[in-house]
Amino acid sequence: MDPPRVLFADADLLVVDKPAGMPSVPARTPRDPPAVPAVLAADWGPLEAVHRLDRDTSGLLVLARSPAARAALGRAFESRWVAKRYLAVVAGPLPRESGTLHLPLADDPERPPAKRVDPIRGRRATTRWRLVAGPTAARPESLVALEPVTGRSHQLRVHLAWLGCAIVGDPLYGPRSSAVRRRLGLHAAVVELPHPRDGRIVRLHAVPTGEPWEAFGDAVAAAVSPPSDAAPSG
Repeated sequence: MDPPRVLFADADLLVVDKPAGMPSVPARTPRDPPAVPAVLAADWGPLEAVHRLDRDTSGLLVLARSPAARAALGRAFESRWVAKRYLAVVAGPLPRESGTLHLPLADDPERPPAKRVDPIRGRRATTRWRLVAGPTAARPESLVALEPVTGRSHQLRVHLAWLGCAIVGDPLYGPRSSAVRRRLGLHAAVVELPHPRDGRIVRLHAVPTGEPWEAFGDAVAAAVSPPSDAAPSG
């Protein structure tokens, strides 16, 4: 597996493009692969991820290089001063061009570590989404831009599955009958956050490549790169 690609580095923080399959936080068992902080420690010293990406999700991960930076970044995430945008490749068409999902999430006791929509026991979870490219005769999947207003575990994956268009390659929420294991089509594409030292806005993007993104051609880069496009923003 390739190491994470460093996109921003200074004395306070590191922002990397995490490959799919690498944990963002220390693994639970010795059989799990090393997490991003351990992989980068030899070159960058002690690091701590200030938010999480699922192991199979690729894209932007923010890491603190000091306790002070960790505290400041933690406050920024808790106060929702951090804007994030994801891209997802989903099965089939979407019901409309855009929307907002307000679906509380709770643990699914019958399928750990899965989550489920639970209006009674669930914690508030909100996702804004926008269709970027729909299915064609040659490609039965859609490309979607996502903004997680809240940051619940598996939030984007559960919300899209509830919408009837599960993320491709999702072993927990995708079709149970899928015989071919594909890469999870979820990528953290844009992050915008206040710098922990002086508050200046740091904005970074990472364009996903390879399967399943290549089927959408230039639409992927267009949904990520422009600083003032029509995708959701925080």
